[in-house]
Amino acid sequence: MKIVAAYRAPIEQVEEFLHTTENVEKQGLLKDGYIVYMDDRIQGCFRLTNMEADIYWLKQLYIAKEAAASLPVLIESILQMLKGQNAKKVYVHSHQPVVDLLLEALQFYPHQTKEVTDKYPQDGGNWWAYQVS
Repeated sequence: MKIVAAYRAPIEQVEEFLHTTENVEKQGLLKDGYIVYMDDRIQGCFRLTNMEADIYWLKQLYIAKEAAASLPVLIESILQMLKGQNAKKVYVHSHQPVVDLLLEALQFYPHQTKEVTDKYPQDGGNWWAYQVS
């Protein structure tokens, strides 16, 4: 698995990948997103939005169905990347019970403080947090 800032990936590959996905917005991905290569092919992407100095939001995460078994490894890789950036906390907003189970298994914890839910309102789903360092 190789993670590359989306703006550094060949634009042709990014556009080809985006044609195979739904709900991944190109401009946002190029602004603060990353491309995930597996076997020299783009198999996923994610966005990390800086909420505060050392607090991030894993705003979007997509992985191709054929690579879904690698999702826990991808999330662990993202956490290691954040640790290298001296992040203190990362938030995730989940809309799917399966993702909730995965986040809980990876030691994320439910988070419902007004500082996050009021500042970054989302329809439905659950907020999760992880203490990076």
